[in-house]
Amino acid sequence: MALADTLHGDPELAFDEHRAASRVAGALADAGYDVRRGLADLPTAFAARAGSGPLHVVICAEYDALPGVGHACGHNLIAAAAVGAGVALAPVADQLGVTVTVLGTPAEEGGGGKVLLLEGGAFEGAHAAMMVHPWPEDRLTATCLAVDHLQITYTGQEAHASAAPERGVNAGDAMVVAQVAIGLLRQHLPVGDQIHGVVDSGGQAPNIVPKTAVGRWMLRSRSVDGLRALRPRIERCFEAGALATGATLAISELSPTYSHFEPDLDLLATWRANAEALGRRYDADDAGVAPPNLSTDMANVSLAVPAIHPMIGIEAGGAVNHQPAFAAACSGPSASAAIADGALAMAFTVVDAATDPVLRARLLERPTGQRPGW
Repeated sequence: MALADTLHGDPELAFDEHRAASRVAGALADAGYDVRRGLADLPTAFAARAGSGPLHVVICAEYDALPGVGHACGHNLIAAAAVGAGVALAPVADQLGVTVTVLGTPAEEGGGGKVLLLEGGAFEGAHAAMMVHPWPEDRLTATCLAVDHLQITYTGQEAHASAAPERGVNAGDAMVVAQVAIGLLRQHLPVGDQIHGVVDSGGQAPNIVPKTAVGRWMLRSRSVDGLRALRPRIERCFEAGALATGATLAISELSPTYSHFEPDLDLLATWRANAEALGRRYDADDAGVAPPNLSTDMANVSLAVPAIHPMIGIEAGGAVNHQPAFAAACSGPSASAAIADGALAMAFTVVDAATDPVLRARLLERPTGQRPGW
């Protein structure tokens, strides 16, 4: 829990997690892992390897925080659980015939670190990948929506808002027109499609016609195909703002596209058995309660490597992820229990995957390449 609390008290944002990456990698090096840093040209990414068996398993560690609310998504717990699983597996990896890689993955919160690592070869040769994510209750899966992260910039012309408003082109108004259009369009979107954003800047003073308006927006859908259908509809809303006001529009990508998630059902069943043996319960899943909606760059990994991303419950007092109260809940006895249970359940899941002849054989059918992360 000491590692999780240290990360919790020193939150760092996407791609700037230098102290966090060093602390997590250092804990693994102290446990005997061979650590390589700066993967895929990402200074805060690393791979730590133990064992040399033919079955390659990647355990993903996240450690970036959110602006303004710190570790309100519990990535400090994700990192600590990954380290705990890695430490448990290192002494038995060769006996199990396993190579274990704990992969330090920066910038899950909007930067797409795992997508960049995937494209950079960090998952080559992996037969399975896993991580565990804090949530207000235990859930086997979430509905991981595909998502695009966009920056919207309108450029107009300043003018005195009273003396010569006719000489101005109001970029702030362009953003307002787009927001109204998106709000009206929501009624007609397919179930599961979502659009939300924030305006970062919309002017300097009320008596100056705003020259620039900048916002960040997320477009979500149940699949990448759904996202491809949604995006032009939303882009037309932004174009409407430019057309109505005369401002110019620029749309830029803030991150690679996150895909939908396809969990490996055999690994998930193995995780469940191990988590339940530790006292975890999946009443909501058994009752058919709809899983929560979220997005993660681990989803892209799941389309390339058999993967799981179960949710481990912490006592959050009614708070949900991305709220300050959830950040507070990510330190304390319940958080400590989630780290221990998450680490043990992942370690036992790797053991079972290595020793179950049917599951091991299926995973080993994947084409092999370089060791993951190298």
